[in-house]
Formats: sequence, C-alpha cells, structure tokens
Amino acid sequence: MRKNIVAGNWKMNKNAIEAQQLMLQILHYKKENPTNCEVWIAPPALYLLMAKDIFSAREIGVFSQDMSEYESGAYTGEISAEMLESIGATGTLIGHSERRQYHGETDSHCNVKIKLALDKGLTPIYCNGETLEQRKSGKHFEVVKNQTEVALFTLSADEIKKVVIAYEPVWAIGTGETASPEQAQEIHAHIRSLIADKYGKEVADEISILYGGSVKPDNAKEIFSQPDIDGGLIGGAALKIDDFSKIIEGFNS
Repeated sequence: MRKNIVAGNWKMNKNAIEAQQLMLQILHYKKENPTNCEVWIAPPALYLLMAKDIFSAREIGVFSQDMSEYESGAYTGEISAEMLESIGATGTLIGHSERRQYHGETDSHCNVKIKLALDKGLTPIYCNGETLEQRKSGKHFEVVKNQTEVALFTLSADEIKKVVIAYEPVWAIGTGETASPEQAQEIHAHIRSLIADKYGKEVADEISILYGGSVKPDNAKEIFSQPDIDGGLIGGAALKIDDFSKIIEGFNS
C-alpha cells in the first residue's frame, strides 16, 4: 500500500541528551496532533535502542542510517540486518549519497543490502539521485535509471513493493538549493515509470517515492502535492521539532 511518509535523517548530529529531548518532542507532537502521513526517524546508531524505548508502540518508525552488506563476522563498526531485526527496528537507509561519496558505496552494494534487509523483515529506504555535474550534462535520467535497475531490478514484484525509494538530487542536499517541485516530480515520475515497465503499473503505484533534497517548512506542501511524490527524507530540518512538525503538516489539507 502506497504511503505518505516524512522521514528524518539525523545524520551525525545530537549528543545523547539532545537526542532524547528531540525524540520526546516528536512523541509529544505525534500524540497531540493527527497526522496524514507516517513519521519515521533515522538517528545515529548509538540511539536506536533509545528510540525504540521511547516510541514503543507509538507508530513512529525507527531506522538505522546504514546497514552492512555482510550477515555477520569480523567487520568492525558495522551493523547487521539481524542486529536491527533483534531490536525491533523498522528498517534502514541504504545508498545515501553521503555513503556513496565518503565510503564508496555502489548500487551493487545497495542491491545486496536491500535483499538482506528484506530477508529480515526490515523496510529499506533506497536512496538515489544525480550530482550537479550529471544534471548539467543532461545525464540525470540515465543516472537514475541505472541506479534503479542495478539496485532494485533483481527483486521480485512482491519484494520491490516493500522498498521505499528516496530520490535525492545530490546538488540539493545541505546546500540550501532545492529542485523545483516540477523538477522533483519529473524524476519521481521517471522512477515510477521504470518500475512500471519492469513490474507493471499496479506494482509501481504501490511504491512510496520520497523527495530528499532540502525540504523545508515553506516548500513542503507544494512538493508533497505533486502526484508522484509521497513524502520526504528530511535532513537538517528534522533536527528541530518546529521545522520537522511543519513539514509533517505539509500533508494536511
């Protein structure tokens, strides 16, 4: 079932006290305000158990920011799908542009991780998107097509329906730049059409595709109103309850 989703990626921010305070603020907001979308957060790994404890059965998804491509073993610093499953995590981000840029992650790595996550009942949020150079050279459709096919197209129809995709134009992350709603919609529609060509329109229409490029309180409503945009993967604005709550309210009529 296609869902509206607002997911906050905290990246490497907040000490333990600050993280707890923000989680409690999100919990209070969610209890006091009806929302027309699912609310998910991806805090640093150190705080995943804290998040599960605070949110409990409050219908706020708890995601890791990454997950190992290996099941277990001598991989210092890594977190496995089984570990995430064992604490009741909702899912994991996979293929975020910062993982690609700083850690050499490829779409083939993402494909392995997505399969491992699905095997453990975790929801993968698969991130893709082009750089500024690729956009300026007119290769953005081709880049996103290749990313989508390599990472996702070995999955069955039932499997791919359990994946959430986050389109994040790399040139619009942390730069203050934002793709126009029309630019974002164009790529979202492109991704959905690729899936429809491979798996059929019914499958494509069940997959939530989020926009991940500098969504803010003042542009969330317009972005979320686009027909193929089902929410946002929020970075900096997810670190303040006032901003994050206003983005969630972008789904309010």
